[in-house]
Amino acid sequence: MATPTNPNSRLGTYVLKTFKDESFRAFVPPPLPPDPPLALRPLLPLLEQANQALGRLDGLASILPDLSLFIYLYVRKEAVLSSQIEGTQSSFSDLMLFENADAPSVPLEDVQDVSNYVAAMNHGLRRLRENFPLSLRLIREIHKVPLSKGTRQSEAAGRVPRKSKLDRRHAARQRSICAATT
Repeated sequence: MATPTNPNSRLGTYVLKTFKDESFRAFVPPPLPPDPPLALRPLLPLLEQANQALGRLDGLASILPDLSLFIYLYVRKEAVLSSQIEGTQSSFSDLMLFENADAPSVPLEDVQDVSNYVAAMNHGLRRLRENFPLSLRLIREIHKVPLSKGTRQSEAAGRVPRKSKLDRRHAARQRSICAATT
């Protein structure tokens, strides 16, 4: 069920939606094509590069014997990289040791923080599989997981950090990705 809250906006409207007896607002952009039309020609080389990269990834995924194992490892690698932005000293092998009940080579708190990031990612993936809408509410729910236990326990659990912090983290993450791919 969707109810427009401002049907005459050129920029889009918010609609009230219901999911499992809960109401929330969702932004609905105006229909395409936009007026005036977008100048997409300068973006075509980038789109071509992205399509080629997706094709290579799809090709690699088709030869993997177990895609779920790849996802399992990828989620953990991403958790390690994300937690390093926060200052943890844990590595991928430390996380693997921790998950197998062995002693990691770094402080246990750091590895627990990485493990909390894994739990947050798995929580978000599970909620999406349950057809929960991708929304700020889901992001807050995911954000609450690593901040509700362990050393990062905080009153800020469930609140998305201010934009400036997110921008700095995103920029640092993008730099690390670019450095790894060059």
